[in-house]
Amino acid sequence: MIHAAYLHIPFCHHICHYCDFNKVFFENQPVEQYLEAVNKEMETTMENFPTNYFKTIFVGGGTPTALTEEQLEVFLQGVKKYLPFDEETEYTFEANPNELTVEKLQLMKKYGVNRLSIGVQTFNEELLKKIGRVHTNSQVEQVIAQAKEHGFHNISIDLMYNLPGQTMEDFKQSIEKAVSLNVPHISSYSLIVEPKTVFYNLHRKGKLHLLPQEKEAEMYEYLMDTLASEGYEQYEISNFAKKGFESKHNLTYWENNEYFGIGAGAHGYMNEVRRANAGPLKKYIHAVEEKGHAYIEEHKVTEAEKMEEEMFLGLRKGEGVNKAIFKTKFSRTMDSIFHEQIEDLKKRGLLEEDKQSVFLTRQGKLLGNEVFSQFIGVI
Repeated sequence: MIHAAYLHIPFCHHICHYCDFNKVFFENQPVEQYLEAVNKEMETTMENFPTNYFKTIFVGGGTPTALTEEQLEVFLQGVKKYLPFDEETEYTFEANPNELTVEKLQLMKKYGVNRLSIGVQTFNEELLKKIGRVHTNSQVEQVIAQAKEHGFHNISIDLMYNLPGQTMEDFKQSIEKAVSLNVPHISSYSLIVEPKTVFYNLHRKGKLHLLPQEKEAEMYEYLMDTLASEGYEQYEISNFAKKGFESKHNLTYWENNEYFGIGAGAHGYMNEVRRANAGPLKKYIHAVEEKGHAYIEEHKVTEAEKMEEEMFLGLRKGEGVNKAIFKTKFSRTMDSIFHEQIEDLKKRGLLEEDKQSVFLTRQGKLLGNEVFSQFIGVI
């Protein structure tokens, strides 16, 4: 039985220059019709893949907080109606600091939301403008204070590094500011220039100057060391948490467990099949109205693919891939399949192993994608 759901709200009031997620400008969009379609997809999904309880629900985007208070309540009511959960469920909403009003916080609290993931990216306000963000530092401070006042204590903020024009001093100040806000979870990602983004087009024209790789590595090492000294455990390559505040939902992905994906462009993994929904709003709405779902891709995951995914997803975690769990899942030992790859990566100083697990070294974290690629197409 599946116990995790991702729900996608694709609307944004501003499009960030680096974002390649499925999103559209909010203005003149069929928001109410979209929310009706999401409700129908939730209903159909629960009929086709019954589950009695959700351990995690994650609402991402786009920007879920782009919805008006009335639209937000319609959405929250739908989740409460169709997805069975209780106060123990980790129920996360992504939010922009400039859009998360007290009224929206109160609505979320009323309908069971208990975790916020706030997109900050940097505390350098000039850099914020360069990457297409429109909030201010004071809005970040205000919204976190208001969230705590309304009973939200499980709060995560996102930071980015390797941004065009970002200095080491900028990044140090951002980490220092993030720590001072006393939030229990920090996610920090290096900029990746993705196709179909503003940054990608600028890069192609030679108008976007990226930092050298050694500067990116320096920032990442500083991030790891500083957050460790402040009591944050690096439980995944890009994620740091105080004890007990790890993202249970994201661990679903890294532990290669199944989950529902609901909404335009959402991906799900149900009954050994990975599914992708139509991305364009009209196509998504029409498909759901007609069929109750909007799958445009369905891929039955083979046993070999599952084992490979177990490795390259699980190695993202600080604790790595557990040998006993691997054997329980696949009735084969990890060593019987990946011995050559593991030994080679150990010799190169990128992997370590003990009796329980195989996990990345510090150097392996710096070269994660190189490590992960060694487990693809092996079987």
